[in-house]
Amino acid sequence: MTTRTVDTMTRTADTTVDTTRELAAFLRARRERLDPHDFGLPARRQARRTPGLRREEVAELAGVSTDYVVRLEQARGLRPSADVLEALARALRLAPDERAYLFDLAQQRPRNDDKPATTPAAPLARLVADLSPLPAMLMNHRYDILAWNGEMARLLVDFETLPPARRNAMWLCLMHPQLREVYADRERVVREGIAHLRAAWAAHPEDRVLSDLIAECTARDEEFARLWAERDVKVNGRGHKVLRHPEAGVIGVHFEVLVPLQSPDQRLVIYRAADDESQAALDRLCAR
Repeated sequence: MTTRTVDTMTRTADTTVDTTRELAAFLRARRERLDPHDFGLPARRQARRTPGLRREEVAELAGVSTDYVVRLEQARGLRPSADVLEALARALRLAPDERAYLFDLAQQRPRNDDKPATTPAAPLARLVADLSPLPAMLMNHRYDILAWNGEMARLLVDFETLPPARRNAMWLCLMHPQLREVYADRERVVREGIAHLRAAWAAHPEDRVLSDLIAECTARDEEFARLWAERDVKVNGRGHKVLRHPEAGVIGVHFEVLVPLQSPDQRLVIYRAADDESQAALDRLCAR
């Protein structure tokens, strides 16, 4: 990777979120992904020079002027209302997480004024320990790992041996030699993690630590930079992963992410074995 490329990537993930420019880029990216044939639009004599819908087509679907869409996509300082955002979300067929991201960028969704969690709430830390033998950990919106139990440490990595600044699930997945190879479907895991991180980035535009993490990952990891530029937005509350543990072998897990009402910036992550073979492998691992 050249120095110029790194500099460009670093500028892309600035120290804070420029919401006006990101809103413009997000609208363009989503417009260009749409297939005109899916909308039953009349054929036009002039050939399409770019993929996706034209701005005037989006404007017609959303019930706004073409000039308004042009100014939004050129980041010319417009502050769209909630009604306009809703119309654009429908016109662009945004998924629920993408719609929330749009509202966050336009600062039309009520924000949580609480500061990011950097230490675990004591009752949640005890809950993580009590969930043993299920592997469990507690994270904040940045993927900082705040608490974990022994089973999660044996399954992934001994977090206690890591500097606190490196106890971050995204950074570890990208940079830690052991965890870079642990996921069988690594690209999907990274892609889903980045889609979650982008939603958190829009919801916490003043979180400089998060923006610095994104800048570092963009500059140091080509895969992260490529996937970040795709602007996928999705928050996964549950799912499935397959891990290749160096001692226990292949382990499939289902995971669940829970958000406590009284600590909304903390996320409780719980793993369960996906099948009998995986349960036996987890039992052997934890017995050691």
